Amino acid sequence: MSKILITGGAGYIGSMLCTKLLEKGHVVTTVDLLKYNKGSLNHLYFYKNFKLICDDIRKVSLMKKLVRQHEFIIPLAALVGAPLCEKYKKEAISTNLKSIKDLCNLVTKKNKVIYLTTNSGYGIGEKDKYCDENSPLKPISLYGKTKCDGEDLVRKYIRNHVCFRLATVFGHSYRMRSDLLVNNFVSTAIKKKKLTLFEPHFRRNFIHVRDVVNAVIFTMKNFNRLKKNVYNLGLSSANISKIMLARKIQKQYKRLKIKIVTNRKDPDKRDYFVSNKKIEKKGFKAQISLDEGISELIQVFLNDKEKIINNY
Repeated sequence: MSKILITGGAGYIGSMLCTKLLEKGHVVTTVDLLKYNKGSLNHLYFYKNFKLICDDIRKVSLMKKLVRQHEFIIPLAALVGAPLCEKYKKEAISTNLKSIKDLCNLVTKKNKVIYLTTNSGYGIGEKDKYCDENSPLKPISLYGKTKCDGEDLVRKYIRNHVCFRLATVFGHSYRMRSDLLVNNFVSTAIKKKKLTLFEPHFRRNFIHVRDVVNAVIFTMKNFNRLKKNVYNLGLSSANISKIMLARKIQKQYKRLKIKIVTNRKDPDKRDYFVSNKKIEKKGFKAQISLDEGISELIQVFLNDKEKIINNY
């Protein structure tokens, strides 16, 4: 049983991670402002070993006290996604980067930090080459820059750390998001029966939110073997282009029509395939296929008509 502090625990990944850790008997404290979804942790108040602190992670005095009390620190709190960070630039820098800088000053050798960032830092990859952990980071958004800079700080100043560069996450969560690419494509397919694609050849890697959670639990169990290192975290069979993804959805949802527009550019320029071999060699491999996730999401969006409030 470990004492774990998760910032942003009410979020898309956080709400799933808190749930699994509590099911496994750990003591979990989360700090979250509950800005986007007030109810994503409602099912956890039953657990005696769960504590929610509804406060701001940028309060250094609060974080100082909490860091001392917990073994594992998992800082998930962030303004997530390029549009949101462009809209609130100062807040993005203070939440995504300054809070990590403060954390670096607060942790001691007793703390173990698991830092999740994004593989969007790879920006635009080479045509016939997979991005691995040694590939240059060329983030093309403020969001990508703050997360890459945060990773640099963690790797430089925190003795006990493991960093993961996440593929684009998909699947259902207690704090649902429909802006992530797979979730968005399935949601749009159900609502409009049509997907309009710009630059359909753009490539991306994907991973189910439950596999992200399982990777964190694997890391806690194998921390000394993994520490002081960075790993790509994605599903190796899910290095695919947007048109391939759309066709996978169409295979399961026959009413879908796919339209390709050639005279418009996609504002999201990310285009890369990613190698996940490094973490796989350590013993963790993502298991949930895109087809399974698409099937899950079709049911979610067909049967749940509640409006999803995204970050932007």
